[in-house]
Amino acid sequence: MFEYFIYVFGSFAFLLLISAFRVLREYERGVVFMLGRFYKVKGPGFILVIPLIQQMVRVDLRTIVMDVPSQDVISRDNVSVKVNAVVYFRVIDPDKAIIQVENYYEATSQLAQTTLRSVLGQHELDEMLAERDRLNIDIQTILDQQTDAWGIKVANVEIKHVDLDESMIRAIAKQAEAERTRRAKIIHAEGEMQASEKLLQAARILTQQPEAIQLRYLQTLTEIAGEKSSTIVFPLPIDILKSLIK
Repeated sequence: MFEYFIYVFGSFAFLLLISAFRVLREYERGVVFMLGRFYKVKGPGFILVIPLIQQMVRVDLRTIVMDVPSQDVISRDNVSVKVNAVVYFRVIDPDKAIIQVENYYEATSQLAQTTLRSVLGQHELDEMLAERDRLNIDIQTILDQQTDAWGIKVANVEIKHVDLDESMIRAIAKQAEAERTRRAKIIHAEGEMQASEKLLQAARILTQQPEAIQLRYLQTLTEIAGEKSSTIVFPLPIDILKSLIK
C-alpha cells in the first residue's frame, strides 16, 4: 500500500514538473501571475512556471488585421452611407493588454466602429469619397491615443468601401454630367475670347498695311478657286486694281 502511494505521488510530482516547462515562440510573450498578482513578462524561448503558484497567459505580438463591419453613417450634408474599414494593430505592452482590459481585441473592435461613425459623420460625402487618406489618418490617430492605455499600437486604418443608395448614385452622376457641361462651356467661351483677341490684332495689322489686305484677298481667291463650284462671282476692289496698275 505504501509503495502504491509513493508511486502515485511520484507520478503526480512528475506531471507537475513537466507542466512547469513552457516554450514561447519568438512572437509570443507570457504574462505571469504569482498567487493572483502580476509577476513579470517572460519569453520568448524556454521558461519555467511554478505549478499551482504561478499562472501564465500567452500574448501574440504580431500585427492583427481586424475587419470593421459596415457602419451606417450620416454625413454632415445628411447623406446616409454604409462604410467599412480595416484596422492594423499590435500589442506592444503585454501586461497592459491583459490587466487593463478584459478582451483587447473586442475592445479595439468596438472602439474602431464608434470612432469610424464619429469621424465620418463630421464630414460631407464629397470629402469621404475624395479625401480618404486624410480621414484614415484622423481615425488612426484617435484610435492610437485611446488604445495606448491598453498597451496597443494602431499602425494603420484603411477605409475600404463607401456604399451609396441607387438614388444617390444617380444624383451624383447627374451632378458630374452638369459639371462636365459647365467646364465645356467655359473652355469654349475662353477659346472664343482668345480667337476674338487674335482677330482684333490681325485687323489692326491689316489696317496699318494695306498691302497685307490685298495679299489676304488674293489668298482667299486662291482658296475659293480650289473648291469644286460651278460659277464664282466676286467683287474686285478698286484698291487692288490701282496696285496692279502701279
